[in-house]
Amino acid sequence: MAYKALREITAEEIAATGVPSEEAERLHATLRQILLEHGNSGPKAWDSISKHLLSPCLPFPLHQMMYYGCYRGFDSDPPPAWIPDKASAGSTNIGRVLRRRGEEILGTKYKDPISSFDDFQKFSVADPEAYWKMIFEEMDISFSVLPSCILHDHHSYPGGQWLPGAYLNSASLCLSVNDKRGLDDVVILWRDEGCDALPVHTMTLKELRTEVWLVANALDALSLPKNSSIAIDMPMTVTAVIIYLAIVLAGYVVVSIADSFVPNEIASRLKIASARAIFTQDYIIRGEKELPLYSKVVEAHAPLAIVIPARGSTIISGLRGGDISWHDFLGRVKHTKSIPYSAIEQPIEAFTNILFSSGTTGAPKAIPWTHATPLKAAADAWSHMDINKGDVVAWPTNLGWMMGPWLVYASLVNGASMALYNGIPLGSGFAKFIQDAKVTMLGVVPSIVRAWKNTNCTAGLDWSNIRCFSSTGEASSVDDYLWLMGRAHYKPVIEYCGGTEIGGGFVSGSLLQSQALAAFSTPAMGCKLFILDTDGKPLPENASGIGELALYPTMLGSSITLLNADHYDVYFKNMPIYNGKLLRRHGDEFERTAGGYYRAHGRADDTMNLGGIKVSSVEIERVCNSVDNAILETAAIGVPPSTGGPEQLVVAVVFKDESLAEKNLDKLRLAFNSALQKKLNPLFKVSSVVPVPSLPRTASNKVMRRTLRQQFSKRSKF
Repeated sequence: MAYKALREITAEEIAATGVPSEEAERLHATLRQILLEHGNSGPKAWDSISKHLLSPCLPFPLHQMMYYGCYRGFDSDPPPAWIPDKASAGSTNIGRVLRRRGEEILGTKYKDPISSFDDFQKFSVADPEAYWKMIFEEMDISFSVLPSCILHDHHSYPGGQWLPGAYLNSASLCLSVNDKRGLDDVVILWRDEGCDALPVHTMTLKELRTEVWLVANALDALSLPKNSSIAIDMPMTVTAVIIYLAIVLAGYVVVSIADSFVPNEIASRLKIASARAIFTQDYIIRGEKELPLYSKVVEAHAPLAIVIPARGSTIISGLRGGDISWHDFLGRVKHTKSIPYSAIEQPIEAFTNILFSSGTTGAPKAIPWTHATPLKAAADAWSHMDINKGDVVAWPTNLGWMMGPWLVYASLVNGASMALYNGIPLGSGFAKFIQDAKVTMLGVVPSIVRAWKNTNCTAGLDWSNIRCFSSTGEASSVDDYLWLMGRAHYKPVIEYCGGTEIGGGFVSGSLLQSQALAAFSTPAMGCKLFILDTDGKPLPENASGIGELALYPTMLGSSITLLNADHYDVYFKNMPIYNGKLLRRHGDEFERTAGGYYRAHGRADDTMNLGGIKVSSVEIERVCNSVDNAILETAAIGVPPSTGGPEQLVVAVVFKDESLAEKNLDKLRLAFNSALQKKLNPLFKVSSVVPVPSLPRTASNKVMRRTLRQQFSKRSKF
């Protein structure tokens, strides 16, 4: 849709968006005054319009009219949707450090926190020893045994060895009393779906510690060897967080399994991680529905299961022989309640968590997190989302995905509270919880935002406590995120992209930089990005261009091993060398714009992202190929919509008989959906089935899915 320049907009056109005539006249007068003070277009005009003219109660078409009209013909690509001011930037975590130590760190380069942010980011890469010592001090990170240095060159680690000799327990960092919090401070807030009219539940640090200690003692009563792997397959409830912290505190290793997985996916992860036990629920409660969970664990032939009742009953019937109810599990050690548990201090390289990320071979990569990984997650939150004491952090997620553990460490290590909603985050119940819990940092996934926008479920709610949003998991849409910012009086969206194998992000936004919609403004602190040309060589620094992304390997907390694959082969083999360091493969295709922003363009390989879940084309195709005997072969492609937003799953089909190509395609699409949801994940959905005479292939007979992706992307709609 074409939008007029702001100076051409009339009061009648404002009224046509759904604003009453009298209000439209007032808004038009305000607009004219803003244009007189700040010019007819550009960032200053938009900053004033977003702060002084627009509000959440005004129709979204008016927001669009103002935003697109303000930047009509503007040459910045992408244009900023939020601009920091000196006062707010100076009061951020990084801003305070720069105000105190900017000249010491950057010398004569230092000007002010906003002007000097880029130099500070480069300093975080160039001098990791000085940077991380300072950050650990600022975040009050305490080691039981100090490292001999921050980063040591070591032939076994292409990126170097981080914190050699250090001992700590990352769960203990979440439970410690320090300058950020006392025992009576609230650390978790939560609400169950359907209880929207009831007050938000709270848990203090003292209460959390007591519960974690009790579970840690109950774990020891199982007599499993220390460092045993123990799985969690349940929604991200308060109980799940307590269990997670207890496993790590007691010196065991969490195996993360998403509660949406079907039995064979659960079984494969339990086997890869050699899990000795599993925590699960009898059911998952979603509205009036009870979705079986324990039965899936049993079907997966899981080891010893500790089963938590979803509805709080102490009695669970029909347990498999040898399995334990939550009541009996805790009852064995109830005499230890309130007795402090001494954290098991471990070497920094000891495993804390095994997570999984799909590769291109169909088998999930088993990625161990060490005690260094939570430091990366918490530091990203401190640096980029500005999480601190007094914040309330919410992010709809699950412990089966990296953002679940990330949320635990990002909030609790930084002295903030974690807000958990036990239910579906797509409707007004979740939106009201964000209001009632007074959330200050709301993490989102683009598909969730689109659902909120389509149903307008935030109408009438007050999200004014939100200081910023953050987004990860999928490519975001400009219009969806313009709508989102408008719900909280145009607070910024910090785009955040990384990976399970990184423990956080490699590219992000910052509250010290102007933020554009659906774009990243900076490499994450401690990270350096490279965009490779068609010959696999890095483009010149700061040059604009598109290509496969590579990372400088010195990233605190990033993976150093895989349980079921060769780590070197996956991330370093055949990669170029920069400044004496072998670059690390990531696999995304990225663009650096002329204005210095970054955009993600999906996977450069054959792994796609569906609803925030990475899955290989091979996994999808294996299921689809067996759906109908008329199918010769298929190719699964993730295609970004022309309007932006999450990838849509399109399946190209080669039929054995070409005369069948146009028959019953919708019926075949439904059959694909049914098979994928039963065998892989209930969240997967095929958007379109496209018949093709043959699949494009390389000389070595590999399917060129990128060629299909380019062809399908040119189509108007899927």
